[in-house]
Formats: sequence, structure tokens, C-alpha cells
Amino acid sequence: MEKVKAKKHLGQHFLKDESVAKAIADTLNLEGYEDVLEIGPGMGVLTKYLLEKPINTYVIEIDTESVDYLDANYPKLHGKIISKDFLKYDVNEVFGGKQFAIIGNFPYNISTQIVFRTLELRNQIPEFAGMFQKEVAERICEKKGSKTYGILSVLAQAFYDAEYLFTVDEHVFIPPPKVKSGVLRLRRKEDYSLPCGEKLFFTVVKTAFQQRRKTLRNSLKTLNLSDNLREDEVFNLRPEQLSVEQFIELTQKIEADGV
Repeated sequence: MEKVKAKKHLGQHFLKDESVAKAIADTLNLEGYEDVLEIGPGMGVLTKYLLEKPINTYVIEIDTESVDYLDANYPKLHGKIISKDFLKYDVNEVFGGKQFAIIGNFPYNISTQIVFRTLELRNQIPEFAGMFQKEVAERICEKKGSKTYGILSVLAQAFYDAEYLFTVDEHVFIPPPKVKSGVLRLRRKEDYSLPCGEKLFFTVVKTAFQQRRKTLRNSLKTLNLSDNLREDEVFNLRPEQLSVEQFIELTQKIEADGV
């Protein structure tokens, strides 16, 4: 079967470097789960290395041309190709509540949405690894004090240990993107429950960073905090000055304030 042509509207950039594909596959430690789901496998350059591992590999692909190619070229995938949109798919149709890892060379145009969806499914996803646009991968792994530290950094690191692994040159793709890529790994924390209301935590983080140049006293005005709480020294800081732990503590204080 002829090779699949990359489709711009799907954000496809097919990886052609076998060593990079193997390196991404090798980022998984395969502990605590028996299944892995690859998002956007394209023509299977990463898939082939996953299939060599002692794990059940499933792939989810929205491009029907890629689905046909995978089905024709990878007999081991028969019955394990999900022709759906990961962002809208009920993963329990396949995994039924079991633990599974996520991996992929993610389409840049939906990569952050994939992370948010993973956070929603974190009870089932102990490990996540993949390739992003370099600046997005760096942002997810960034620590406080940086200009790129933001919503994604705090929310991902509240539940996962995030590690930026390596940078990938644009010339190892067909077609080459205009930017470099970065591979990261998220490993779920042993205790990934929050000692505060999860919904409020998400609200506090997102509201704070929507006006990141302002102090928290100004950016969190819409939460209708008491004057007494607003006198707390933490409200003199800007959001990028708070660690993940400090955001959790702040949420606890807001909770106690009656919000």
C-alpha cells in the first residue's frame, strides 16, 4: 500500500527517523499497567517499536487513510486500531477502567488539549510520554519563576512528575515543521489526590494566569474574596512566583474563606 500523505488540517508531521522513534518508545517504564494507547500513529514508525515491547499496544487515529495503512502493514494491530478522535472518545470502551499509558507524536494543534484530557483521566493514566512543539513541552515541565511557567505547568505538575527528555530537530519529519520538537514524560505521583477542592484549584490557577502580569490580589478579584484574606502576603505575588504547592495552599485558604 502507498505511503500516507500528511494532511495539514490534521496537523500531521510524520516522523521518519527510526532512532528518534525508538527513543520515544523507550521512555516508557512499563510499570503499573499492561496497556498503552498511542495517539496519532500515522504510518506506525513509533508503533513498530511499541509492538516489540511486552505490553498490549492500541492506537487511536482519526485519519482513515492512516487507519487503512496500519491495518494493512501491522498484523499485530488487528482489532486494536481505534478509528476515533481521542478528545471525544470514551476510553473505557477498550480499557474498561484499567490502567494504561499514553504515548505519541502528538499533532501540535491539539497537543495541549491532549494533556488536559489526560488530566481528566489521571486515575487511569500512570504514565504519559510524547512529542510536542518544543516550547509547549518546556512549558509543561517548567518551574516557578519563568515567563513560560503557566496553567499547563501547574495543573500537570499537581498530579504528575514532569520531565523534559530531549529535543528533536525539525528535519526528521515529513513535512518538516517550522519549529523544533521536544519529548517529555509525565509519571503520576504516588499521592496524586489534592488536599483541596479540585474544581476550585483549577479555577484559581486558570483565573490567576489569565492576568499573569497582575498580582493575585487583582487577578483573583472575581472570586469575591474577603478583605481579611486579601491581606495575606501571598496576594502580593504574581502567579508565576507561586510553586504548585503554594497554589494548593492558596486554594485551601480560599476554601476556608468560604468561596
